[in-house]
Amino acid sequence: MIDLLPDLCDEHADKVKVLDAIFRDFGAEPLFWGQAVTVRCYEDNSRVRELVSQPGTGKVLVVDGGGLLRCALMGDLLAEKALENGWEGVVIHGAIRDAGTLGGLALGIKALAACPVRSEKRGEGVTEVPVTFAGVTIYPGDYVYSDANGVLVSREPLSHPQL
Repeated sequence: MIDLLPDLCDEHADKVKVLDAIFRDFGAEPLFWGQAVTVRCYEDNSRVRELVSQPGTGKVLVVDGGGLLRCALMGDLLAEKALENGWEGVVIHGAIRDAGTLGGLALGIKALAACPVRSEKRGEGVTEVPVTFAGVTIYPGDYVYSDANGVLVSREPLSHPQL
């Protein structure tokens, strides 16, 4: 694995916003990047399920779960679905579950914590809206970059020899 974010911060300091260092790596691929697809949902992962069921090549799913940790917004089944559909990674401002299984999947997954409780399925949540957490507002179509150093966002794609 390479340390991409320090280079991006140095080379593009005027173009990037770095999320607060509150996320943990749960997937086996801490290095990922792509265009943001956003969803805001609180304790209901219905919209997450819908999105990971769609093609995700070149995309990062950004989930604003309000930082709530009472239930998981992604578990092994949804992570496997995201992997099958080519998603580059997922950033969840909330919890995941099945942490042991997720650690073996070749998918980038950042979240706040693990919680064994599944979420509700009420069909609630909104997609393709700006989401704000960890000190940054992320808009649909922004570019999200992640590695073991954290997560950063840019309104435009960034150039780097490793990308």
